[in-house]
Amino acid sequence: MDYLKTQGRIFDIQRYSIHDGTGIRTIVFLKGCPLRCRWCSNPESQEYKIQTMMVQGKPKTIGRDVTVAEVMEIVEKDRPYYRRSYGGMTLSGGESLMQPEFARDLLRAAKESGINTALESTAYAKYEVIESILPYLDTYLLDVKHMDSRKHKEFTGRPNELIQENVRKITDSGMTEVIIRVPVIPGFNDRKDEIEAIARFASTLKNVKKMHLLPYHRLGQDKYAGLGREYFLDGILPPTNEYMEMLLDAAVRVSGLDCQIGG
Repeated sequence: MDYLKTQGRIFDIQRYSIHDGTGIRTIVFLKGCPLRCRWCSNPESQEYKIQTMMVQGKPKTIGRDVTVAEVMEIVEKDRPYYRRSYGGMTLSGGESLMQPEFARDLLRAAKESGINTALESTAYAKYEVIESILPYLDTYLLDVKHMDSRKHKEFTGRPNELIQENVRKITDSGMTEVIIRVPVIPGFNDRKDEIEAIARFASTLKNVKKMHLLPYHRLGQDKYAGLGREYFLDGILPPTNEYMEMLLDAAVRVSGLDCQIGG
C-alpha cells in the first residue's frame, strides 16, 4: 500500500479530544494555510515551513515531517475509544487542503481501517482537490465565516467567492454529513444580521442539517508573541453566554437547522 508512504508536515497530534467530530477523536494538525484570520488560535499552523516558537521562555520547533503510516500508528492506539464513543480521526490545521495528497491518503488509511473520518476546513482550494478526498470522508466540518466578500478579505486576507462556490459543490455532492461552523468574532461577524445571513445561506444547502456557532476565545494569543507577531485582536473580549444565546436563537429562527453553541 504505497499511500501509507505519503509524507506530509504536521505540527501536533491531539488525542482524546471531544471536539471536531463525534465521540472521542484524534486530531491531526497539518501545517500550512492560505488564510490569515486575525483571530486564528493556531498561528503556528499558517506557514508550511518548520518554525521556532518561544513557549514558556524556551524555543520549541514547530512542524515535523511524517508518513501516513507513522500517523496511523498513533491513531490506531485509540481504536477502542473510537468504537465505544463513535469517535475517530479528524484532520485540522491550518488548512489540510494545502497538503492534498497527504490529507487524502491519511483519510483513506483511516477509512479503510474502519475508523470514522472528519475534516475541519474552510474549503479554500480547487474543487478537484476537495473532490479527491470526499470518498474517504464521513463528516465535513465546514467553516463559513462571513457572507460579505469584502469584509471576509479584510479579516482573513482572502475573498469568499471560491469558498461559497465550493460549499455549494460539496453539499450538492451527496456528502453524508456536512456541518456548517461559524467562528463568532467580535467586530467581524457577531452582529445579529451577519449571523442571520450565514444561517440563511446554510438553509439553502443540500444535506446540511446542523450549524455550530463557535464563540471567539483568546487561548492562542500568547502564541503570537512566541512567534514574534502582533495579535490584531488584542483587548477584544469573548462574547457573553447571553449574547451567544441571542445569536443562536436568531440562527435557528432563520434557518430551521439544528443549531448549537460550540462543537
